[in-house]
Amino acid sequence: MYNIDRNNSKPLYLQLEELIRESIEKGIYKRDEKIPSESELMNKYDLSRITVRNACNHLVKEGILYRVAGKGTFVSSPKIMTSSLAYMGFREQLERMGYETTTKLIEKSIIKSTPLISANLNIEENSDVMFIKRLRLVDNEPISLHHTYLSYDKFKEIYSSDRLESEQLCVLIEDEYGITPKKVLETLESMTTTEEVSQIFETEKGYPLLILEDIMYEEEAKPYEYSKVIFRGDKVKLKYEFNN
Repeated sequence: MYNIDRNNSKPLYLQLEELIRESIEKGIYKRDEKIPSESELMNKYDLSRITVRNACNHLVKEGILYRVAGKGTFVSSPKIMTSSLAYMGFREQLERMGYETTTKLIEKSIIKSTPLISANLNIEENSDVMFIKRLRLVDNEPISLHHTYLSYDKFKEIYSSDRLESEQLCVLIEDEYGITPKKVLETLESMTTTEEVSQIFETEKGYPLLILEDIMYEEEAKPYEYSKVIFRGDKVKLKYEFNN
């Protein structure tokens, strides 16, 4: 088994991280099982408290470990592996993997399009736009926050739909209008939580996030949906596959 090597140029906290990762991969520390305390790790490997804390803090931020106040540090569940949302909604992917999902409608409003929204939807500035903000939960834990922008004139029926919490938006658009994406422009970036998102996700400020932005086209130059999905980076991993 991997151990601490003081002759190695690699920092001690990184060596401890690798040791804990290996212990998890080999099943020595199991899912939702408490790992040794800071004091126990310090004594076992003759490390300082700051070294042990740095290693554990990094693993917590990555979602490999999680803390319970007054109880200790535990092994997290594996990250959820999901594919691009362009052709299959996140909820459908989760349910196919056997997860129990729920959706909360946080906001639904008619706003005036900004230059960015207008460019992404190919509409005039200050046009009426439908803004829908929904929170997706897995096993009652917040995992993704969905922001969607649609032309109000084009999709009025969806605004008054009572299925916004019970159905995926892509399903509503196909059911009501027969529209499915023929082309998708997708971008992915990482950031850390703001105070607002931390409150929604019930996490500490500074948690890792993945931001996925999509522009859906019903024809080559005819966009109809602009969306931004914020995933908890400690819970979700995005997978892309390309075939020649």
